[in-house]
Amino acid sequence: MSTSDPDDTGLRKFLADPAHLTLDLRTATARCAKALGLRQAVVYLVDLQQRQLVPQTAVAPTAPVDGSLAGWAYRTQSLRVEESATGGGITAWFPLLDGAERLGVLAVQETALTASSLTRGRALASLLAMVITSQRLYEDSFVRRTRTERMQLPAEMLRALLPPRTIGNGDVVSTAVLEPAYEIGGDAFDHALTETTLHVAVLDAMGHDLASGLTSTVSLAACRNARRIGADLPELVRGVDEALSSWLPDKFCTSVIAQLDLGTGVLRWVNCGHPAPILIRGQRLIIDAMERDADPPMGMPSLLSRHPRRTHEISLEPGDRVLMYTDGVVEARTREAKLLGLERFADYVIRATAGGELAPESLRRLIHSILAMQEGRLRDDATLLMFEWRPPS
Repeated sequence: MSTSDPDDTGLRKFLADPAHLTLDLRTATARCAKALGLRQAVVYLVDLQQRQLVPQTAVAPTAPVDGSLAGWAYRTQSLRVEESATGGGITAWFPLLDGAERLGVLAVQETALTASSLTRGRALASLLAMVITSQRLYEDSFVRRTRTERMQLPAEMLRALLPPRTIGNGDVVSTAVLEPAYEIGGDAFDHALTETTLHVAVLDAMGHDLASGLTSTVSLAACRNARRIGADLPELVRGVDEALSSWLPDKFCTSVIAQLDLGTGVLRWVNCGHPAPILIRGQRLIIDAMERDADPPMGMPSLLSRHPRRTHEISLEPGDRVLMYTDGVVEARTREAKLLGLERFADYVIRATAGGELAPESLRRLIHSILAMQEGRLRDDATLLMFEWRPPS
């Protein structure tokens, strides 16, 4: 926005006032919209399972992610415009994004849309996304509005440690989903970025109770602790082994922990008793590309083994997608009582990729399809993590 824009002064005054830092989201949205000269704006946040867009006001109704224009904006991460349902005026739906993470959508209602009002709407969406990202760390109202069920204690404990569903930069995007959302047993995922490396992990702890959730929690914490002091991959995995054997000697978990060099595309990983990752290149599955003999699960079993952990390596090509998953994904059954299986699972992702679907949306739809096959109840936890290496040309 140029300094000659008449609304620029109001926005600068709003941001310069320290009082705006303590405003609740609803008040901040209203004042920001007014400062930008916009008629009305409403924030919609996506629920935990990404099925509903929940308005942060009691006036507007909830919008389904599938089957609404608001949901279309969320699914495609792009602007959508429609006539206002109340009659008179236009509603523009802007995606709310925290980097690569989809938070929800912003509805901006105007009498008529112009290039200037669209620019101001995008500016408001960007500003509010930062407010939401900051406030949801300590505002329980966000959590309450985006949950549709009561969360069980193991899930509550583990959810507090999970990273955002989607992260990314100009070289890579990584996205994950985890079900059942409110009754997690031992599944978990992690992903993080440095200037040169993407770190990813998928874990599956023994059991489906509070102890298994604690096992995954300790494993995630140990993994991050080693990663943040610059530990190399073998040292990082050894740190998790030692943490589990020290604090939970009768527990263990399977895992794939990997590091992707963003500059070269070299992917290194350690497989600790876990299903092998899948490599999709172009529109086909590269059979057995990442199949390797697995090491023992993390924890005491590894310390009792006479053999050291093995680090595997493969070179990715631009556009390659790697999928990591827990066995609950391929052990899910179709309505015909057949196991979903690796081939069906991979075929779904390939078809979604061919259709140009964004990676976060592909996983959202896939996990919902798996849940539908199970009539909403999985036989086991199911976790999916997919990352795509897409360096600049």
